[in-house]
Amino acid sequence: MGSSSTLKLFLFLSLLSSLVISSSASHPLHFNHYRNTCPNVESLVRNAVTQKFQRTFVTAPATLRLFFHDCFVRGCDASVLLSSPSNSAEKDHPDDISLAGDGFDTVIKAKAAVDSDPRCKNKVSCADILALATRDVITLTGGPSYPVELGRLDGKISTKKSVQHRLPEPTHGLDRLNALFASHGLTEIDMVALSGSL
Repeated sequence: MGSSSTLKLFLFLSLLSSLVISSSASHPLHFNHYRNTCPNVESLVRNAVTQKFQRTFVTAPATLRLFFHDCFVRGCDASVLLSSPSNSAEKDHPDDISLAGDGFDTVIKAKAAVDSDPRCKNKVSCADILALATRDVITLTGGPSYPVELGRLDGKISTKKSVQHRLPEPTHGLDRLNALFASHGLTEIDMVALSGSL
């Protein structure tokens, strides 16, 4: 990995950390959150993500983009994964329709792997699985591994309306983009790093 790629990746990791911390301030996170309920959660997710990544490289950008869309709309609560029979969930909004199916499939496969362990079944949030999967695809593409605090709660609300004006649009000018990212505690440098990473 070249020095500019490494710098870009570290800026991106800084951005992800900022998103995760700012969106979970109301619920404390811990590195050993599942120590007693699902002690092998990280290896279960990592193995599932690795298998998915070995089948298709699109797994990496699709999972990163899914995590970004999830965190930017309602906080990192996996609400982007929820479906609606009337197609009125976040994922049905025009800004989310272009999300690659491989990102969703990565989380589905990781969740299935976690739930295959009787100690873990229905004890690990999809929000945490998505955060871990994102870290793991970064590592699989040559980036560094980093610790992920866990304990996110899954969102129970997912509406098209919640996406409105929350995600960057191609027509947004620099001032609007800076304001949007600043509302999440992010800088212009973070914005450039994220835009280049997706």
